[in-house]
Amino acid sequence: MTRVLVLYYSSYGHVRALAQAEADGARSVPGVTADLRRVPETVPEAVRQQAGFVADDTAVAAPGDLEAYDAILLGTPTRFGMMAGQMKNFLDQAGGLWARNALVGKVAAVFTSTGSQHGGHEATLLSSQIPLQHFGMLIVGLPYTFAGQTVADGIIGGAPYGAGTIAGADGSRSPTATDLAGARFQGAHVARIAARLAGIDLRAQAA
Repeated sequence: MTRVLVLYYSSYGHVRALAQAEADGARSVPGVTADLRRVPETVPEAVRQQAGFVADDTAVAAPGDLEAYDAILLGTPTRFGMMAGQMKNFLDQAGGLWARNALVGKVAAVFTSTGSQHGGHEATLLSSQIPLQHFGMLIVGLPYTFAGQTVADGIIGGAPYGAGTIAGADGSRSPTATDLAGARFQGAHVARIAARLAGIDLRAQAA
């Protein structure tokens, strides 16, 4: 059985919606199970309430959990062209996995939500891949076989580097049907690749 983890941080629900679609896509692949988890919140509860953050009852992951999966999809909102601090804090605690090469050869992908079309969408997708490459993971994007990302008749999130959505400056836009379809496509794409690689010990070959 190939195991996929969809791990995300979401303040207002946009990334969570994409994460659910990513997990649905992964689960559509025979022989694949997908777990949906979030990283711990670091913002005080009083601040969350004042800012209108959406409550989230998804189970919280720990850095040590990552080793158990064949593929990991990371979802994060854009913060000035980079991943949210909550996600960075989580990955910063995974140094033990890095030291043991525990994630080498596993499949990884990223997806994001951004306030505007030019608000750092692609920069976040690309910069979020950097720590995953330090872990030795195999990066998978959102190929153009998902034709939805090429349409020009509306505001569409996502890029060849990963799925995404545009939330609007005030966060009022929900992921479109195309955005969610892109996330499901990416989840299934990652799951298929992970399933093909599951029987190959890339770490042993690299030794």
